[in-house]
Amino acid sequence: MARWKGRLVALGVALAVLVPLAYLWATSLVPGNYSAMDMGYADYGGGPSSAEHMHHGGKSVADLVGPTTGTPDVAVTLTARKQKFTLASGQSVDGFTLNGSSPGPLIEARQGDLVEVTLVNESVPDGATLHWHGIDVPNAEDGVAGVTQDAVPVGGKHVYRFQAEQVGTYWYHSHQVSSEEVRGGLFGTIVISPRGTAAGGREAGARATGAREAGAHEAGAHEVVAAIHTYDGKRTINGRTGSQRVDAPAGTSVRVRVINTDNAIVRTGLVGAPYKVIAVDGREVHGPTPVTAGYALAAGARVDLEVVVPARGALRLDAGSAAVSMAIGPADADVPGEALSSETVDLLSYGTPAPLGLDPAKADRSFEYRIGRRPGFLDGVPGLWWTINGHKFPDVPMFMVAEGDVVRMKISNTSGQAHPMHLHGHHAVVLSRNGVAATGSPWWIDTLEVGDDETYEIAFLADNPGIWMDHCHNLPHASQGLMTHLAYEGVSTPYQIGGAVGNKPE
Repeated sequence: MARWKGRLVALGVALAVLVPLAYLWATSLVPGNYSAMDMGYADYGGGPSSAEHMHHGGKSVADLVGPTTGTPDVAVTLTARKQKFTLASGQSVDGFTLNGSSPGPLIEARQGDLVEVTLVNESVPDGATLHWHGIDVPNAEDGVAGVTQDAVPVGGKHVYRFQAEQVGTYWYHSHQVSSEEVRGGLFGTIVISPRGTAAGGREAGARATGAREAGAHEAGAHEVVAAIHTYDGKRTINGRTGSQRVDAPAGTSVRVRVINTDNAIVRTGLVGAPYKVIAVDGREVHGPTPVTAGYALAAGARVDLEVVVPARGALRLDAGSAAVSMAIGPADADVPGEALSSETVDLLSYGTPAPLGLDPAKADRSFEYRIGRRPGFLDGVPGLWWTINGHKFPDVPMFMVAEGDVVRMKISNTSGQAHPMHLHGHHAVVLSRNGVAATGSPWWIDTLEVGDDETYEIAFLADNPGIWMDHCHNLPHASQGLMTHLAYEGVSTPYQIGGAVGNKPE
């Protein structure tokens, strides 16, 4: 009898453990085919709600397109391939290319240009898209598989059209299985120059067919595009490992456009002369002042640095260390040997104030985006998973807004790791960090590094209807569930995540 009681107790203990685990496993399973509109739960941020917020009618993402007529000012065809290729510095990489190279071609446009890019997938097996990182394009042009389009299969093509209204430094990359395809090289850069200027004067990789040829913006001016990327553990600038040189005469004013296409923060900056931080994420900085400090560039983010080549010697741009760098100056000039300053430019107080164009104190919606981490199952796989407001993907909040809303969002991070948070389709202004108000130039961002135990308050205007990803741009983190969406009421998507097309938008 005692033996049977012992067995019953053991069985009861086993069931007490296994039944909850089985429940957690079953409830973690992600459907093989679902709409982004069916994810999680709606969060209205204290604003009015619509009973039809999750319906599949109303305005479709597919209708929120760029100009459908008109001859493009910049017409580019990009052919995506899965292939082995050689970096500019000679190393071989087995990854992805656009028009046979990685980084892909630099696309150059002027403000107001109609840009048309045709993506042809020659051999990327999982499909591909092009997302215009930092350019607030119409929603259908955003290039997110399963949300704004289907991934382009092998043998297929897709045409993107948008008006280049936002001057600045940007990049484009696949948003289909992006944690693999971007890391493997499926990305490129795009620069939009102001109206009335010549597009060019840059040093970079291959230029896109249809893009304008290089030429000086103005007498004595020079531009350099520096895309930082790590291939198979080899960090590069514009596909070159080690040190490289760009010729620029002494006294030349140089604008250095630095783009971090990696998954983690990169410490960059110029050594050899004071420089100004003149633009962040494509937005001009108001009242920039000369600095010699380093700059912490978040994954996915961009910074424009302005400097005058000194009378003697050259400048050095670092990409995490002096071992991967770019010298800028006369061909025979000595390159500085000293280390990049250990001080860091703090954009919370850098520059001088200017009008925002919106009033965060009168926000229509206020959201919290709390990033955490906890053990459990995700799609049946045990692990330590990211959470948003205490919920694991796909049971995450859908931040609901209406066109014209002023939106405030508090982003806090207690996950144990830093996260570069990227909101598609919008630029937000930083209001505070850890309770300290911003006092410098309006700090406009589309990609914000939120360190562990940090809290930021941001604000933006909901002026671009659609369904927009809001995710960590450490792309493996996004693939592990650190992503959700900002959705406009009355907008739905006809596209499905997963399914026969295999859309995987991370």
